[in-house]
Amino acid sequence: MTFAAFTSAMVVRQGSSMDWRHFVLPSVLYFNTAVLLASSVTLEFARSRVRLWTRGLQTQRRIPLLWLYLTLGLGLLFVAGQYAAWLQLKSEGLYLATNPSSSFFYLFTAIHALHVLGGLAGLILVIWRFSKHVPTLQLSTLSTVSYYWHFMDVLWVYLLLLLWARI
Repeated sequence: MTFAAFTSAMVVRQGSSMDWRHFVLPSVLYFNTAVLLASSVTLEFARSRVRLWTRGLQTQRRIPLLWLYLTLGLGLLFVAGQYAAWLQLKSEGLYLATNPSSSFFYLFTAIHALHVLGGLAGLILVIWRFSKHVPTLQLSTLSTVSYYWHFMDVLWVYLLLLLWARI
């Protein structure tokens, strides 16, 4: 709902203002998109390996943990990439208060990055539970975290397309 409200506000603000300035999106955003999509793939590999482990079909816990840590690393890389995008805009003289378009860019990307950090916290909880051998809790928590994570991916693709089309 937050992103829908801000999307509506952006469309209305852009249509009713004379001070809207278009700018080129930082190229790192496209790399970030690939990183976030790859993290969903690694998370699905982790889910399948955890399922196998909980059913006793896989004896090594380190393989699911490897996929979980890889997902965590890719998520952190995405957040670092968002920071790099902000630094790139800063170097171009585009700040939060420079104009309405840059304000919306920072707003959308910062709120999304905060949501991704929440997903990373959930992923850390999954890794901790998996290392403590709590099979039922880890599988349900992993499912919840993965639904959230995939939603963050879809939301990011939406935001990137919105920003690309409007800013």
